[in-house]
Parts: sequence; structure tokens; C-alpha cells
Amino acid sequence: MWQKVSLEATGKLASGYPGIGRGFDAMTCADLGLEEQAVKDYIKKNKPTYPQFEAWVTANAKSLTPQAIEKHNAAVRGYNHDDETRQEILGNCRMADDSSAPKDAVNLNNLDDWYEFHKAVLQ
Repeated sequence: MWQKVSLEATGKLASGYPGIGRGFDAMTCADLGLEEQAVKDYIKKNKPTYPQFEAWVTANAKSLTPQAIEKHNAAVRGYNHDDETRQEILGNCRMADDSSAPKDAVNLNNLDDWYEFHKAVLQ
């Protein structure tokens, strides 16, 4: 999220990508008690490094307990994209949608990011 919001703040985020998306980004803000606009404003104004952003999160999160963090991490680990999203990402990556294909959103999001990076920067 820090990287995407930082890129968005400087006009460098790939077209179609939100700085704070409705998936993991929104979950993170909600679970840790961070206001999305405050996150965007802080990053845009201060251009923090990742460690500086983490320090800001620590100081500003309303729900930064070990229990809240574990609940959030469990939700992230258990989140799967819908079939249409999974099929689109795998199709873009020319990967078969079979039993060996990832089903979880973390790995599918990584594949999607790497695909978009390759398309935008390396081709």
C-alpha cells in the first residue's frame, strides 16, 4: 500500500490501479484503524520511506494490538479472488487454471503486479 500510494501521489502509478484498493489495502486500513484519506495525505505530503511510514502507522493506528494484527493477517492469508479475477490474472500470465495454479489473492496479486510491470517496463 505504501508503494502504491507513493506512486499515486507522484503520478507514477500504473493506469487503472488505485493507491488504496478495495481489497487488502482497505482491509489493512479498516483492521488497523487507519483513515484511508489520512494515509494518502501523510504519504503525499511527507514522501516517507517505508520505515518512516511504518512509524507513522504505529503512531496513528487505532487498533494496533497483536490480536488485531493476527486477525488481519489471517484474513489476508485466507482471502481468495473470485473465479473471474483469478481466470483473468492467470490468462494474462498464460498460466493454466488447473490444480497447480494459485487460488489465493496474495499470489495472484503478485502475478498480476509482475505481469503489469513486465508489460509496462520490460517489453
